[in-house]
Amino acid sequence: MITEREIPLRHGSISASVSTADDLLFATRGEEHLRWRELFSTEEFGHRDLPHRERVELSYRRLRTVAAAIPDPRALALSAPALTALHEWAGPADPGMATLASIHYNLFLGSLLDHDHAERDLEPWLRMDRIGTFLCTEAEHGNDAVNMETTAEYDRASRQFVLNTPGPGAAKWMPNTSLTGGPKDAVVAARLLVDGRDLGIFLFLTPLSDERGHLPGVSVERLPHTSGAPVDHCATRFHHVRLPHSAMLQGDHGRLSPDGEFESTLGSPRIRFLRSIGRVSMGKLCMSGYSLGATRQAVAVAVRHGSTRLTSGMTKGRRVPLMAHRSHHEPLLDALATTYAATLLHRSVVRQWEVAEEAEREEVDRLVAVTKGWITWAARETMTTCRERCGAKGLLLTQGIAGQLAANEGTITAEGDNQVIWVKAAGELLMGGFTPKPPSETAPEQRSLRDGTHLQDLMADVERIWHERARTRLRTGGVRGNPMARWNGAVTPALELVAAHAHRLAGEALLEGSDRVTGDEAERIRDLHRLFALRQVAAHSGELLAGERLTAEQVRRLPDEVERVVADLEPHALALTERFFVPEQVPGSDPAGLVEAADLVEATPEAVAGAAAEALPAGAESRTGGLRESEPDAT
Repeated sequence: MITEREIPLRHGSISASVSTADDLLFATRGEEHLRWRELFSTEEFGHRDLPHRERVELSYRRLRTVAAAIPDPRALALSAPALTALHEWAGPADPGMATLASIHYNLFLGSLLDHDHAERDLEPWLRMDRIGTFLCTEAEHGNDAVNMETTAEYDRASRQFVLNTPGPGAAKWMPNTSLTGGPKDAVVAARLLVDGRDLGIFLFLTPLSDERGHLPGVSVERLPHTSGAPVDHCATRFHHVRLPHSAMLQGDHGRLSPDGEFESTLGSPRIRFLRSIGRVSMGKLCMSGYSLGATRQAVAVAVRHGSTRLTSGMTKGRRVPLMAHRSHHEPLLDALATTYAATLLHRSVVRQWEVAEEAEREEVDRLVAVTKGWITWAARETMTTCRERCGAKGLLLTQGIAGQLAANEGTITAEGDNQVIWVKAAGELLMGGFTPKPPSETAPEQRSLRDGTHLQDLMADVERIWHERARTRLRTGGVRGNPMARWNGAVTPALELVAAHAHRLAGEALLEGSDRVTGDEAERIRDLHRLFALRQVAAHSGELLAGERLTAEQVRRLPDEVERVVADLEPHALALTERFFVPEQVPGSDPAGLVEAADLVEATPEAVAGAAAEALPAGAESRTGGLRESEPDAT
């Protein structure tokens, strides 16, 4: 059991030196991480085999348990570090509850707080007497929500809005508006119509239900079950529902007087809409945090399993931990390196979001979108690897990987589908939103593949190569007068640019993190960076060779450099994973649930290294504490 003193609670700046990897990962928000780790370690959040309806009800009960643990809900909703910390622990503990919490505290309460609210009584939602929902996406308008059809027409005579769903395609296609969980309200995105004039899309606070059922004019249809988080997905329609003037969420981007006079500091209806739903950007940070927590849990489960489960060694009668085999531990070390890089990238982006000035908001919003896409996609790949390395029992929901892997699909779609937000980011990077780093003036043969700075320069070279290719395609491709054909010719290399951009930023965060660690673990963090960067360089070695950023000899050496760093990291895999502080009470983190006790060794780095060493033939040596370099693949 990790005690309070083992989780860092320091409040240092990001440039401050730290002594260990856990300081690096958690020190800046130690109190929040400790609070949620302890809460979600309790039996209340253990796995339950329940029918779907009952499982959804459990998600709501757990939501109220979370609410009771929040000292200041208003402060939580206004703090990106605090909100994302909650998501990092809620996601792996209960994807359904985490989804509900994200909607209530970020999308609903956050939207109320971001707009004029001095005269609005927020207590029912701060106390969670009523649960908040957020209704934007429509059945026929997802990523093109700017074309949504739901209307809120202002009636000057009564000083009321008439909220209406004009057709089946305009039904709000979002959770969680059923009667499960108790009385609910929504902030509903709708077109503001005044005297027949469309003034753009704004949010309207709309009561949905009370203790007796849905309110007049509100109809809700439960949608079929999904494979992911256990929540009540619904289609919601409004039939000429009358709302008071105070229902409109107003701000500088748009205000409507009781007499029906409209004013705005923004001339573009599209920008007004984006300002209204600004909480979606914060939601991207939350979804990234959700995926990070689930990924760290998956890596912890898989590495602990591989470190404690015994299997056949290389000599008759000898048994070794699974992690002694290169074929088993190499993909998990890749997963470990990616997870460290993703965590530190997320920490960096959250900090930038917190301090960004208004003039920087567009650039930071793009960074948030790029990060969300990369982290949630990387989570899918990493959790899949971890599930496979746990074998058939990794499919059990009790092990904390398979269910979270399915639920992670929701983060890929939520708050902006990854592919769509990356396409938008790609266009911005090409149209002046990004200047690639120039190539190093030092010849590649004079640089080392073991130098972290050189590896970062190579990742920047990959970024520049795809930027140049996409720009060339945009200038020369397509058919004159056909912008779709022109963009289609450029979008593939443009998306490669976004991926390269994300990899370079993640590597940068990891390398900077290694520079801040002053203890013995500094070299291990540098090794993680080397492994992460070498994989990216190897994947693009052909382009780098053609661009004279790598020599032919360096390309030939890449597999050996990867092998070297994998061998260096293998003895430290368990210790590095323990820095994630995955609680043993969380389903799946206890390896005893995976294997029989007779097949286990003690889950400490020393015991694992000892068991592996005992399995070697007499006289054999291994500087890694595992099998020799010449071992065959085995699982």
